[in-house]
Amino acid sequence: MKDILSEIVADKAVEVAKAKEILPLETLREMALAAPKSTRSMKEALASSSSGIISEFKRKSPSKGWIHKKADPMVVIPSYEASGASAISILTDFKYFGGCQDFISGLRSQISIPILRKDFIIDEYQLYEARLIGADAVLLIAACLEKEQCQTLLLKAHELGLEVLLETHSPSELEYITEDVDMVGVNNRNLGTFHTDIQNSFNMAEALKAAVKERAYSSSPVLVSESGISNPDTVSELRKAGFRGFLMGENFMKTENPGNTLKTFITHLEEM
Repeated sequence: MKDILSEIVADKAVEVAKAKEILPLETLREMALAAPKSTRSMKEALASSSSGIISEFKRKSPSKGWIHKKADPMVVIPSYEASGASAISILTDFKYFGGCQDFISGLRSQISIPILRKDFIIDEYQLYEARLIGADAVLLIAACLEKEQCQTLLLKAHELGLEVLLETHSPSELEYITEDVDMVGVNNRNLGTFHTDIQNSFNMAEALKAAVKERAYSSSPVLVSESGISNPDTVSELRKAGFRGFLMGENFMKTENPGNTLKTFITHLEEM
């Protein structure tokens, strides 16, 4: 079976290497450190929200191709905020997801809720990029990082004023969780096959909470369920299981007006 994650990570390494040739790390570092640090906390936004919806701007996926090819980020993303999103996730990978870093830099000043840069981050270079374009948080995926590498990137992200959503998929990845992690996500999509099963979040919930409790962290990470969520009932059940963030993209992006679809979704959620 084709392993999509391995293919994406291999391409990402090439992409980052080419970016360094165009804009050397030292130059990027100087530019990034001159940019203002984020003052928006995604962790706090999710913890204090009644819905916890992280609305994702995603035009394309490796498994389904184009979802909404002509979606305009300048229209969709502000409409997400107006419709009640707690935070925004923006794909910045172009080849597989039709994303772009300009989607964040072009909108940062126009919205007030936190923005997650969602990409396959394997190098500190990408963290400096995230700081420069104005992201508030970044995604680190356990499945494509060694444990020590993940921790190094996490600490570097914090140094740059970025929060971290650590993505897990299986119990074997619980060892990646440290006291420094701001948010822990459970991806309901297998990144090797891209098969989605919402039950994965429920299966992982107790193990996640037990791992955090056992280590007696002074500040517990916010739990986030990612992918495959399509109805308010599921969000309600996930909240009972301990989740406070719910990353949803395709459910909104496949419709003509993603913002309106989100608004209807949240209205149904509030009526439950």
